[in-house]
Amino acid sequence: MKITAAVLEEIGRPGPYAETLPLTVGQIDLADPQRGEVLVRVAAAGLCHSDLSVINGDRPRPVPMVLGHEGSGVVERLGEGVDDLKVGDHVVFVFVPSCGHCGPCQAGRPALCEPGAAANGRGEMLAGGTRLSRGGQVVHHMTGVSSYASHAVISRRSLVKIDPDIPLNIAALMGCAVLTGAGAVFNMGAVPPGSRAAVVGLGGVGLAAILGAAAAGAETIIAVDTLPAKLDLARELGATHCFDASDPDLTARIKEATGGGVDAALEFAGSARALESAFSFTRRGGTTISAGLTNPKAVLNISPLTLVAEERSLRGSYLGSGVPARDIPRFLGLYRRGKLAVDRLMTHRIRLDQINEGFDRLHHGEAIRQVIEFQD
Repeated sequence: MKITAAVLEEIGRPGPYAETLPLTVGQIDLADPQRGEVLVRVAAAGLCHSDLSVINGDRPRPVPMVLGHEGSGVVERLGEGVDDLKVGDHVVFVFVPSCGHCGPCQAGRPALCEPGAAANGRGEMLAGGTRLSRGGQVVHHMTGVSSYASHAVISRRSLVKIDPDIPLNIAALMGCAVLTGAGAVFNMGAVPPGSRAAVVGLGGVGLAAILGAAAAGAETIIAVDTLPAKLDLARELGATHCFDASDPDLTARIKEATGGGVDAALEFAGSARALESAFSFTRRGGTTISAGLTNPKAVLNISPLTLVAEERSLRGSYLGSGVPARDIPRFLGLYRRGKLAVDRLMTHRIRLDQINEGFDRLHHGEAIRQVIEFQD
């Protein structure tokens, strides 16, 4: 079938993207779903720094590629073997397909699925190959999702069914921003009630972590960023203290405000320097969690002595370190009860043909979560 999609033609094209147009919107071909796959009409898709890092070359991927890893939609057709969904079901997309059979999947850690990671790196589906093409040329998938398109063929292993009363533009944010940010708070066990937590980097994922820390009952919630508007929003969402990341006395100020440092620092800036900063203001025995994706060439400069002598820990978190099929319904339940104000993260609602301008806004820090809304 013919679909409308935003295709990344070239990695590293300079901005402004509204002028250089790294993403071209037009018609391409989408093949039928194979066994274990589902054809979904995309309803909403979020713009995320992970997409921007492919556009700017920080995280190279094969091109041409239809970007987009955060989204939601409505099931239109089922491939052979898919018997637990039906046409018309509402679903959220998950950017790591889980095979269910590898070591990490069997250990209850689907975010680390080995075949899923390999397929994502190749720009292919979990079952192999691509379902996208243009003029006979292969077009690659981003993380098996490629949500910047009117329709997508997605592995059943990358879909979570949700209740149909949830607005699909809100549901879309569950697939990355909330799953990654709030998931890191809830699933890593480092932010119990009454704890002191810090969040570094206040994009959609970081602000979702602020929401998560407030819902988890953290006593003190430190928000760190360079942009005053983001710090203001963080305070509205539950942060008790806000600090400018460029302050040369940042660590001293945070340690003073928290009586020695935070119990947990969560970094979502995707910067080695930001991670070093986050580590510096954890207390003795504290935990630093990184969920920001840095350039692969970035190097971390932290003294190993502090890990031993001060029993501090440094941990990574991918996909919120959880189980999407379990966590997404839970987070939607918190949203329903007013405990997770996900709607506050959505600052712009745009059309697919405005996508390049949207990435300019994201690059300049002028948006939190922009959501492409597709018309029926």
